Amino acid sequence: MDRRTILAGVAALIAGLVIFPETPNAQQTGRVYRVGVLMNGGATIDGKPNPAFDGLRKGMAQLGYVEGTNIIYEAPFPEGRLERLPGFASELVAKGVDAISTFGGPSTNAARKATTTVPVAAALVADPLAIGVAKTLERPGRNITGATNNDPELARRQLDMLKALLPKLARVAILSDSDIPGADASGLAPIERAIVAAARSAGLSSQVPKVRGPNPDLENTFKAMATEDAQALVVLEVPATIAARKRIAEFALKQRLPTMFWGGASDSGCLVSYGTPFTTDFPRLPPIIDKISKGANPADTPLEVVSRRELAINPRTARELGIAIPSDLLETANHVIE
Repeated sequence: MDRRTILAGVAALIAGLVIFPETPNAQQTGRVYRVGVLMNGGATIDGKPNPAFDGLRKGMAQLGYVEGTNIIYEAPFPEGRLERLPGFASELVAKGVDAISTFGGPSTNAARKATTTVPVAAALVADPLAIGVAKTLERPGRNITGATNNDPELARRQLDMLKALLPKLARVAILSDSDIPGADASGLAPIERAIVAAARSAGLSSQVPKVRGPNPDLENTFKAMATEDAQALVVLEVPATIAARKRIAEFALKQRLPTMFWGGASDSGCLVSYGTPFTTDFPRLPPIIDKISKGANPADTPLEVVSRRELAINPRTARELGIAIPSDLLETANHVIE
């Protein structure tokens, strides 16, 4: 091979590298991908960046999306006023976003009603099938897919733990949110129906007081619980209670009411928290949005079920309540909060 041929080949190779650069996972077309974001809270929580939005941005960045270059976020924050979500969802659709990322049942339900065509990647939907988000987990069949920490066994397991801690337990209060979707003729949403049924199976009577954010009336709510002689409180993983978790735990402790919170809520000061922390959903959304941006159809993209049950027990709260924690329960705890 002569020198002229070698130089021509090198030149062609260099030209090919310039024309076809390899940028893993990032968009190749120079197109800016616009992602709408719907969630229940504000841009910050407890003085820190909203972990859902912050995790989404960091996750997309790790996949090669550079904010302002090939991705732009449209993120209106309702600051706990969930009645604003339907309007925000319609605004995002009108702006022509390429996809919508939702966090929680209310925001996902708002997106579902606002569009049947814009792809939606959802997280923190307790029961996607019950509220009409998907036909099946394996094949959603609509414009919505995502990740869920739905756990059909959670309610039963939580109540079993409470009964182990409180052998004479007969009446339980279940604290929920007035604004979560999917209520039936009884007025109960899917997550509420599940734990009421579990309580009935466990031989417990139950009441379901509901609060509304962003400033839930906890004083009157706890008075109502006391009127009905609640002996323990299960706090559901819903928007109003997530934001007010520490206040709820404080009110309960003052009324000497043992509390069971969702997994990952041990920072509230509750007696026990058990379940899959909702933050485990967050890392799953960026890869799903990336797939959608490259042509994946949400209708055919399975909803991912994320399950990582964590048990946290607070012996200090137990001592203040005069409750002896069984040693076998302590041994199985992932976290013991002193």
